[in-house]
Order: sequence, then structure tokens, then C-alpha cells
Amino acid sequence: MNTFLSRLNTIFAFTLSVMAALTFCCFLTTAFNSHKSKIDIGTSKVTVKNVPDYSADRERSDLGFVVFDMSADLTPLFNWNVKQLFLYLTAEYKTADNVLNQVVLWDKIIVRGENAILNLKNANTKYYFWDYGNGLKGNENVTMSLSWNVVPNAGTLPKVMGDGRHRIQFPTEYSAGRF
Repeated sequence: MNTFLSRLNTIFAFTLSVMAALTFCCFLTTAFNSHKSKIDIGTSKVTVKNVPDYSADRERSDLGFVVFDMSADLTPLFNWNVKQLFLYLTAEYKTADNVLNQVVLWDKIIVRGENAILNLKNANTKYYFWDYGNGLKGNENVTMSLSWNVVPNAGTLPKVMGDGRHRIQFPTEYSAGRF
């Protein structure tokens, strides 16, 4: 009745239950931490071009070019349960076609042990700022914000928006030539 495999199964199940309980207790120690931080974002250059779009439904689209400054101290976000932070800078705006447009302009992964102080000056966006249409020219309400995912060792993956946004206005005329 109590064979070797039966006893091995009991020990394995008990060990697995204890490990699950310990992992949950580890999660609880940091579950209620605040993952907020103050962010300062600014722009030094904002231009827009009307360029050919290679999709079938539109002929030309707006391409925005933003040079930005950003500073933040994210070191307080790290504790024993944080493996890394996935940061991403987004721009949100409204057009005649869509109530909400969101574009990721820049991202970065900060692993525990790396320098978590951001001090970017005159940085270019990492990804193109496309608007499939003409929603950027003259748009006065484009809001840039930095958000991040906290990647833990155990627990949930919170999405946090930093305290600090920056509103930019695109010019009313298209830029000629190179940016």
C-alpha cells in the first residue's frame, strides 16, 4: 500500500505545496509597494513631414520627429523582488478619425544592478512617429508620458504611469527637406 513511488509522490506534492506557499508569502512582502516615480519630460525640437505611405488605402501620411529631454530617478523602484523595469515613452493624441491614438516612441530595459537614473538630453525617438493620415500637422494636444512594467521574481506584473507628462504642439506647416 505504501510503495516507494507513493511515498515519493507524497513528498513531491508536499514540497510543491510548501514552495507555492513560500512564493505567495514572498509576493505579499512587496505587493503593496508604490511603484510611482517623478518624471521630467521636455522637448527641444518638434517637426512634421508629409511622406508617402506605402499602404494601399492612403497616399500620404504624417511623420513626426521629436527630440526630447527626460530625467528620472528610478532606483527607489528596485527591491529584492524586482528583476527589471521595462520603460516605454508614449505619445497620446486625438484626431478626427480616432478618439485615442497611442504611439510608442522610445523604450528601454533596466535590469537590477544597472544604473536606474535617466538623464537624456536631446534624445531622438527610437521608433517612427507615424500617423496614418494627417493627424499630426497642427495638432496642439499630443501628450508624452513615460510608463513602465515592473518585472518581479514572484507576483503580478504591474503597469505604472510615471508622475509627469509633457504636452507638445506640432507645427501648422510641414517641414521641407531633411529633419
